[in-house]
Amino acid sequence: MGIEIKIFGQLADIIGSDELQLQDIDDTSSLREKLISDFPKLANYPFVVAVGKKIVNGNQKLNADDVVALLPPFAGG
Repeated sequence: MGIEIKIFGQLADIIGSDELQLQDIDDTSSLREKLISDFPKLANYPFVVAVGKKIVNGNQKLNADDVVALLPPFAGG
């Protein structure tokens, strides 16, 4: 299954792109594992995963039409 991933802030600098397409990713835990494997600097950089504009806490199943976003830490003000 192909997943479209939008990448924001310093995460895009680490990955080298503001978008990725990944295959065979079934859930957000698998996504994190794949990203950290492909981009080891992410292991030391906190980020959150959003699916369909909602931040995911824990693991969530992904569908082919989901839009996933990687968001760097942020603070409100």
